[in-house]
Amino acid sequence: MIGYVTIGVNDMEKAKAFYTGLFESRGAKVVIDAGRIAFIGAKKGEPMLAVCEPHDKNAPACGNGNMIAFAAESKEESDQLYAKAISLGASDEGEPGQRVPDRFYGSYVRDPDGNKLCFYVFG
Repeated sequence: MIGYVTIGVNDMEKAKAFYTGLFESRGAKVVIDAGRIAFIGAKKGEPMLAVCEPHDKNAPACGNGNMIAFAAESKEESDQLYAKAISLGASDEGEPGQRVPDRFYGSYVRDPDGNKLCFYVFG
């Protein structure tokens, strides 16, 4: 249902490197680069993440209560994505772990621009 999600960033090159590096194991690349906005994913026609410099030229702002959750294939992949994000400059927002017994496992980071991300597994 989701075509793409857009987040504001301060440094396009740094953001593109962060997200393509974070999801390189899934074949992520910059699919469309239009200068102030770039779409990152495996290929056109699949859900993507767009990083962009705000159109109004003001500083990007992270929303209070906003978060982008990325489904992981397993708890191990959630752990790996968390570690990869930290190695790429993200900050910790909650180490990997079971959040709801037998129902939800997740790990949380903030990207270099402060956007909150979750890598999760249901079940």
